[in-house]
Amino acid sequence: MVHRMSAEVGGRTLTLETGRVAKQANGAVWVEYGDSRVLVTACATQKGVEGQDFFPLTVDYQEKMASVGRFPGGYIKREGRPQLRETLISRMIDRPIRPLFPETFKNETQVVATVLSADQMNDTDVMAMIGASAALTISDIPWDGPVVGLRVALINGEYVCNPPQTDLPNAKLEIFVASSAKAIVMVEGMAHEVSEEEMIEALMKGFEWAQPIIQIQNKLRELAGKEKWPVAERVIDAELKAKVESLVADGVKSAYAIADKHDRYAALRVVKEKMKEALAELPEDQLRQAGQVLEDMKYDYVRSMILNEHRRIGDRALDEVRQITIETGLLPRVHGSALFTRGETQALATITLGTEGDLQRLDDLLGDRKKRFLLHYNFPPYSVGEVKRMGSPGRRELGHGNLAERALESMLPLGTPEFPYAVRVVSEILESNGSSSMASVCGGCLALMDAGVPIKKPVAGIAMGLIAEGERVAILSDILGDEDHLGDMDFKVCGTRDGITALQMDLKMSGISRELLTRALAQASAGRQHILDKMLEHLPAPRSEYSPYAPRIVVIQINPDRIRDVIGSGGKTIREIVEQTGCEINVEDDGSVQIASADLAACQKAVEIIKGLTEEPEVGKVYTGKIKRITDFGAFVEIIPGIEGLLHISEVAWKRVERMEDYVKDGEIIQVKLVELEKSGKMRLSMKALQERPESYKESDGGGGGRREGGREGGRDGGRGGYDRGRPPRR
Repeated sequence: MVHRMSAEVGGRTLTLETGRVAKQANGAVWVEYGDSRVLVTACATQKGVEGQDFFPLTVDYQEKMASVGRFPGGYIKREGRPQLRETLISRMIDRPIRPLFPETFKNETQVVATVLSADQMNDTDVMAMIGASAALTISDIPWDGPVVGLRVALINGEYVCNPPQTDLPNAKLEIFVASSAKAIVMVEGMAHEVSEEEMIEALMKGFEWAQPIIQIQNKLRELAGKEKWPVAERVIDAELKAKVESLVADGVKSAYAIADKHDRYAALRVVKEKMKEALAELPEDQLRQAGQVLEDMKYDYVRSMILNEHRRIGDRALDEVRQITIETGLLPRVHGSALFTRGETQALATITLGTEGDLQRLDDLLGDRKKRFLLHYNFPPYSVGEVKRMGSPGRRELGHGNLAERALESMLPLGTPEFPYAVRVVSEILESNGSSSMASVCGGCLALMDAGVPIKKPVAGIAMGLIAEGERVAILSDILGDEDHLGDMDFKVCGTRDGITALQMDLKMSGISRELLTRALAQASAGRQHILDKMLEHLPAPRSEYSPYAPRIVVIQINPDRIRDVIGSGGKTIREIVEQTGCEINVEDDGSVQIASADLAACQKAVEIIKGLTEEPEVGKVYTGKIKRITDFGAFVEIIPGIEGLLHISEVAWKRVERMEDYVKDGEIIQVKLVELEKSGKMRLSMKALQERPESYKESDGGGGGRREGGREGGRDGGRGGYDRGRPPRR
């Protein structure tokens, strides 16, 4: 039986349907929003793997180019590996749904969201998030939902739910908010220096707007939901628990007094090995239980230490940021570099400045467009002292890089005449214990400044944590990896001195008040200001000059009608300019020409050539031109490549001239002055205007005499000896 439920979302109707398609999946929901359609399915295996200590959940969001009536790009003409947008959306769906599976549920689970129709107005990522929740809600897979993801934007002072894509460039704030019936569970987005209060208001709006969609998911479950599979409860033998606690309590306490990560982990490994030796005779299942007891003790001890003693690992204060050291300009051949170290987290950021030819072309459901700013984040295994296979970046690396990229992008003067560069930032994480994405923001900003990029304002980022039990609450600044693991919320805040530019938050607790959010963001702001102080102490402003190895870019504007003169037949002219100068040249349809080279002199040479090819005639200007042909009434002179004017015989000298050949030769280079340019394009040139007029000169002495016909100079060639430059012979 087909069941449909609808709700008004952002002034448009969102519909969830089940029972018509993909009926063999554990749960399947067809989502309609405007003319967009997304199918989301949820499937799980009947049994988990014995002894498995992780939950194998996979979320795959996929966009079909047929959904917008287009062929996929490339040679193969079919969808292949996921594009960056698809990967980021898959990760965005995964984050809020993963914590809602039971702790003991280890069955392999897969959620697949397929975009089948996209109207390019209604967000398919929002639809996929809601569809994933609805599919899990009505399925027999154990899951404690539903949740709803919505996009919230601040446009012209108004908060808007799921605005059309065309409105987002005007948004001061754009965030994706995922909410349950009780609380916000995930946030990700960017902003243009919004205040903490504006950000909190956006979060509250997202939570409020999600509730009607929560309700229709619950109603759909009542109509079409399956009975959930039973989940085994976690059972720990009380006697075994007491024995393990007596064996490891002192060791755990001593280990967490060690500030250094590797020394602390080494001490914890010793504790674990001693426990295993003491319990070596126990069966395998009880040894696994003992390992879980140890993990619980570590979790409980650190949380208790923070909440009861207000003391963190390494005896750090709750709002204390670890020691920061900074180096810039340490890589001589790159265009800009910075080494940012905060505690045991270290990021090496490099900058590459490029030209129009380096822009990344994107071809997805949002259309064919170009991207000018890229930030790539790499997390090699040595950064945490591990040995792993190296490969292409995973979802985590892509997600962290995207967050850092969005934090910095709004502060870059991209695509302006003052800064026409493409920019690539690469953040190599050399050490990690705490937020390496926030180190990438700080290191990336410093590297941009080292490269001489005229950023509007410096940007820093800080990772925050929260631990709460009842009325006891601890907000942690600059969290460690251990504190991230055991906390109830982690959020990353990036911004300038004047406001937030990016935010990412994941909530693990059942709810958080507005007052607590306000406190957390205020403490994050104080930490961000401290980090900015350290950054600006080292490098107060961007460098005044670019690296000698960076390309110099000169942008000039030409008449779009003259583009053909720069390109030439089959591109011949522009290729010749490139060969002569060694510059990279890009010509846009609006007549803007970008000339790039590491050699500024080469750029200037190319500019001169292009200006010569496209120069517009100017009355009163003196030109050095070449005689192209001589007639009985004058000579045609090429004053600009491809453009000729008429030097009438009467304009050669301040006396009567009988024969042109007595004064000029074919192919001769002469100087002439443009004395008249008619609207029709006809030009009158003069040599005598450059000569001193004799005192004895009389008008009757002027040349030409019998060559006048009908009161017009130049006879059959038209008015006043002019020449129609609209029809010049082109070389």
